[in-house]
Amino acid sequence: MTPSYHEQLAAYFTSRRWFAGKGRSFTITHVHAMPWLTSEQPRARIEIVTVEFEDGTQESYQFPVAYLPEPDARWSHALVGPVEHDELGLTTAYDAVYLKPAADAFLRAFHERHDDGALSFHVVDSAELPGDEVFGTVMTAEQSNTSIAYGDDAILKLFRRVSAGGNPDIEIHEALTHAGAEHVAPLLGWISGVWSRPDGEPAHGHLGMLQLYLRTATDGWDLALASVRDLLIEEDLHPDEVGGDFASEAERLGEATASVHAHLAEIFGPGTLTAEQQAALAESMYERLRKARVIVPEIDVYADGLERHFERLRALASAVAVQRIHGDLHLGQTLRTVKGWKLIDFEGEPAKSLTERAAMDSTLRDVAGMMRSFGYAAGATLKQFGENEQLSYRADEWVARNRDAFLQGYFGDPAEGDARRALLLAYEADKAVYEAVYETRNRPSWVAIPLQAIHRLAVES
Repeated sequence: MTPSYHEQLAAYFTSRRWFAGKGRSFTITHVHAMPWLTSEQPRARIEIVTVEFEDGTQESYQFPVAYLPEPDARWSHALVGPVEHDELGLTTAYDAVYLKPAADAFLRAFHERHDDGALSFHVVDSAELPGDEVFGTVMTAEQSNTSIAYGDDAILKLFRRVSAGGNPDIEIHEALTHAGAEHVAPLLGWISGVWSRPDGEPAHGHLGMLQLYLRTATDGWDLALASVRDLLIEEDLHPDEVGGDFASEAERLGEATASVHAHLAEIFGPGTLTAEQQAALAESMYERLRKARVIVPEIDVYADGLERHFERLRALASAVAVQRIHGDLHLGQTLRTVKGWKLIDFEGEPAKSLTERAAMDSTLRDVAGMMRSFGYAAGATLKQFGENEQLSYRADEWVARNRDAFLQGYFGDPAEGDARRALLLAYEADKAVYEAVYETRNRPSWVAIPLQAIHRLAVES
């Protein structure tokens, strides 16, 4: 018996990196189909798929789907399965982003300023779109979203997990683009949509964004990995003695991050946490740790040390300054170009709600994310080399050198007050706990990397 469309979608979702529900039991309860984007083969449209987990919580995912009258082996990697479609009859469903004719339809819709009432394509004033002859290709570095590159001109990021309301990535990029911020890629346009929830109520939200393609860009994560590899190959040299030393780049990245934060504070305004909000922030960290201990029992032995960091945050006497931030900053969210560092993906931490991702927070959450990312770069490279005492020592030196360089670039001075240190360590501990849960659910062989950080942070408490 052929599985239902919902069952086939569920199987396909489980195999995708962008699906946040891996490791949890779920069912697909509702699919809202938007109007067709293409009138010729393949027929393509966006469907909003509602997933319900065993605890009753729900998430919605954008799934661009293409229907073909017959299976096509060229796109077997994007196959969902055979479907008895009400309008098309017996057909075969595919993840549309991987089919070039369907991917190209998105760019064509921007040129046409497509707006059918349910799906709208907006173009920023004076933005230059890629020509109609440019073909779309899915970027291989699939994360929590899917990106389609149109030649060397533009990248369309389609949000996979969607919510009602404005996406922070579009809101922040539009504001920074108009402000002329030099450390982001300019926004060219975005997609908004209206769909029905399972209860029949309408939802309005952002579905994707089109940005300038940074032709000379090199991924910050790749640059950091290359630097660690150079160091570990030498083995007997210190980080500052190796040709691939990353410290100067880390310092410039700190400066770029500080510049973006300054723009965000100017555009959206600063704020200060009340005592109640500060206590709630600490409590959210406690709660994340409590849940993590169930999923990652290895954390148990370190829980007391981590909680001491959260308690220091709760007890801080000085006011905690907050503003709009990146929200999920790490080396993979940075690009090095001939014009300097660029920060990308201002969507925030994928596991959080849209309201949480758009809320003000301390800039030290972003700084802590970068601190953890340096540790990840070293840990990932050690996995390839095979750990030994000498290599681990050199990797730790690399992490310390680049953490210090980033902080120097960000703060402009090495001074570190007690309040700043307490807040930074609390955010870093919270981030490491999040990472341990993520790796347990998605890459169990990587969970040792955040656990090593958790051990260090517990000792430092």
